[in-house]
Amino acid sequence: MLVSWFNFVRDWGYVGVFVLMAIESSVVPIPSEVVMAPAAFWAAQGKMDFWLVVLAGTVGSYAGSLVSYVVSRAVGAPVVARYGKYFLVPEKKLLLAEAWITRYGVAGIFFSRLLPVVRHLISIPAGILKMNIVRFSAATTLGAGLWCTILSWWGVKVIGDRPDLLDSPETLVAVCRDKLQWFVGAVIVLAAAYALVMYVKRKQATPVNAL
Repeated sequence: MLVSWFNFVRDWGYVGVFVLMAIESSVVPIPSEVVMAPAAFWAAQGKMDFWLVVLAGTVGSYAGSLVSYVVSRAVGAPVVARYGKYFLVPEKKLLLAEAWITRYGVAGIFFSRLLPVVRHLISIPAGILKMNIVRFSAATTLGAGLWCTILSWWGVKVIGDRPDLLDSPETLVAVCRDKLQWFVGAVIVLAAAYALVMYVKRKQATPVNAL
């Protein structure tokens, strides 16, 4: 399957990047590494433009997220909870994501867009909770844009050092994920720090009853 996605990007260029990143941001977890990384490398070889690749990936990510948001907002929590397991969205994960967005709002969406696994799920609880679409769109676009830029930059660097990775999409995904561990770790640390700051602010804002 990875080979098919890889070839789709090669054959369809920007359209391929847009389509696959849109699917990746919905309920179908296509590895974005097999989309953005090779496209960025081919851009470095003059076959495409680097920033147009990033733009296609960002717009595609937003489009897929928007579809998930709109559908989830329309059908509501009961339907998603009942049928979500058939689309890799178990109720437990859904409840955790809802709690995260309820507590952290726009920042929660932004950080989630930079993390594996949760990045393609976070639009669903945002829709269920009827989050303001402008704020949702801003956080999603910023997060997706940053992710696509970082992944594209690493794609140029990693494949540039090891062009043999183009012969094995599975190995390419594994190598990119290994190289990006520092970035994911940094996002987790920043998200935790933000959560701590917000917790402290809420505690300070809570009125203390006089003894």
